[in-house]
Amino acid sequence: MQVINLSENNSILHQFLSEIRDVTIQQDPLRFRRNIERIGEIMAVEVSKTLHYEAKDVTTPLGIASVPQITDSIVLGTILRAGLPLHQGFLNIFDRAENAFLSAYRRAGRVVDGKQELEIVAEYMAAPSIEGKTLIIADPMLATGMSMEVGYLALLRHGKPNHTHLCCTIGTPQAIDCLRQSLNDSPDVTLWCAAIDPVLNEKKYIVPGLGDAGDLCYGIKIHLSDRN
Repeated sequence: MQVINLSENNSILHQFLSEIRDVTIQQDPLRFRRNIERIGEIMAVEVSKTLHYEAKDVTTPLGIASVPQITDSIVLGTILRAGLPLHQGFLNIFDRAENAFLSAYRRAGRVVDGKQELEIVAEYMAAPSIEGKTLIIADPMLATGMSMEVGYLALLRHGKPNHTHLCCTIGTPQAIDCLRQSLNDSPDVTLWCAAIDPVLNEKKYIVPGLGDAGDLCYGIKIHLSDRN
């Protein structure tokens, strides 16, 4: 699995990363969602540089132009709900792509060595066939890697893609190691990160990170267990 950290090179991407991290700017959900979307657009352009192309003739008012066109059949997948703005950014660029959606959430798992583990539960999926296609999975926060792993393996029920691009806004070394191990370091998978942060806290949130991306996009959710 190849890992590409887009923050290693200076670009306008840093401005949008700075704004989604800023606790003051985060108070504007519209701006937060739009910045996530912009990051998706930038990442989509970077991913497009790795795809396959074929020259096609285009008729202009003055003649014929030969223009390279993408030949990959693309499926864009995302994990609800936090993934929607990042997904839209990719869709703005790959506007002819098919789409796939998966619901997944964290819940308390077994206790190991006195510590509560988390597990990811996937309940709903709507997806086309991905057989022989280029699969792009957009999920903004790659904390432990578990959600991305669950989403990827679930989508494989719909076929085997030629290549898969896993795309996140912020990842961690722990998540990268998890994916390398679970995917057997597959050469047919590329992981794209807009940034890679160093650690996770005790609640498995990325530090320094940006907080809960889903809540910042769409408001705080209520868990049934929180109700009286």
